[in-house]
Amino acid sequence: MKDRPLIGINTDYRATTKGRAPHCYMHSGYFDCILSANALPVMIPPLIKEHDLAPILEQLDGVLLTGGDDLDPKKMGLSPHPSVTVMPERRETADRLLCKLIQQRRMPVLGIGLGMQELNVVNGGGIYLHLPEDLPRSIPHRDPQGGAHRHTVIMEPGTRLEEIYGPGEIRVNSYHHQGIRKLAPNFRVGALAPDGLIEAYEGKDSNWWVVGVQWHPENEGNISLDMQLIEAFTSAAVAYGQSAKPAMALAKAS
Repeated sequence: MKDRPLIGINTDYRATTKGRAPHCYMHSGYFDCILSANALPVMIPPLIKEHDLAPILEQLDGVLLTGGDDLDPKKMGLSPHPSVTVMPERRETADRLLCKLIQQRRMPVLGIGLGMQELNVVNGGGIYLHLPEDLPRSIPHRDPQGGAHRHTVIMEPGTRLEEIYGPGEIRVNSYHHQGIRKLAPNFRVGALAPDGLIEAYEGKDSNWWVVGVQWHPENEGNISLDMQLIEAFTSAAVAYGQSAKPAMALAKAS
């Protein structure tokens, strides 16, 4: 039995351009916060074939879905928008496959920013393309100059998010121009912004630890509130590795 859970983290991707070879990369905060929670990060490249990705997931105890650019509106049946910075197609294809396999395995998963939105869309939800237009009376959710921005979020009573953060409200960083329009059927609201926008969700199924947050806990230098979330996630990964994953392997063998 492993002493520390293995947490997969999907990487961002940049295709070939003039003077630059294709490459993957990752904000170091993602793997540093996993290390700080006494878990081991495993970087997952953008694999687009199930027979390549599935054997990797079988070795992992949980997955952290990272932030990035925007989902392609056309793949969601929506019209293009000038505010949207579409991520490379290879990353979106790989991320959608990863979300599907996570859901099938009921693996512990923490979706951050884009990762939260992707997991919601793959599970049947929808998103706002551009909050300033879709919700013109909403509070600011990012600094238009790209600087630091924060606002409060309010925990929903009786949720996993409330267990992690405590009741009431906290202040979080905020960098997004999109958000959850329709929540996937197997998720429930975990926290709301003052304007009613869903800032966090969690799974309804008690056998699947899934949390999505619109803010970025990896950006805050491991402050205590954010580490509470990361540690709750890695604790769920430990439990999955000790019970659910061996049970799945046994069923597959038989």
